[in-house]
Amino acid sequence: MKKSELEALTEEKISKGGVLAKLYFDMQNPDKEKLQPLMVELINEHLLKEPGVVYCYGAIDEPIEKDGIYITNAVLTILTENFAPLIGIALRYSPAGIEILKPLKELSIKMSDFQSMLMDLSLYSLNYSRYVLEKVLKPEDIENINRQIENRIELGKKLLESTKKKEEDEGKQA
Repeated sequence: MKKSELEALTEEKISKGGVLAKLYFDMQNPDKEKLQPLMVELINEHLLKEPGVVYCYGAIDEPIEKDGIYITNAVLTILTENFAPLIGIALRYSPAGIEILKPLKELSIKMSDFQSMLMDLSLYSLNYSRYVLEKVLKPEDIENINRQIENRIELGKKLLESTKKKEEDEGKQA
């Protein structure tokens, strides 16, 4: 894609609620040869396949050695359809930093998107809690918690559908 095409795509997405950001990642490994392929895999096999990611590209620094460990950094530019994918990326991949490049001043978020983001945050928190609890609980306790989680997910879906329907109805009235 040519630079002018990339800029046009970026501006189009930003005008419709998209977000352009820089993500900063670091990675460490005792094997220097594994670092860059791991970082490339993070970009190509994970970030580019995240829902809501329009494009992602960047530069990976040459690994440096410190105390027997090799360290590399990557600075990635990412365009997402809206703010929600950045929240998911932040929670799943733990970048060392995130810098919002565009929009420059304000970001408009529909209530249904905001509610969806909050539900996603709740789900990430719940999954993390489940992971920790699975390490210390008995199998029957885990089974009970999993049923509760499934019920919570269903409730969240119903709430989100209700909010979207309300927004659509209000849009038709306007």
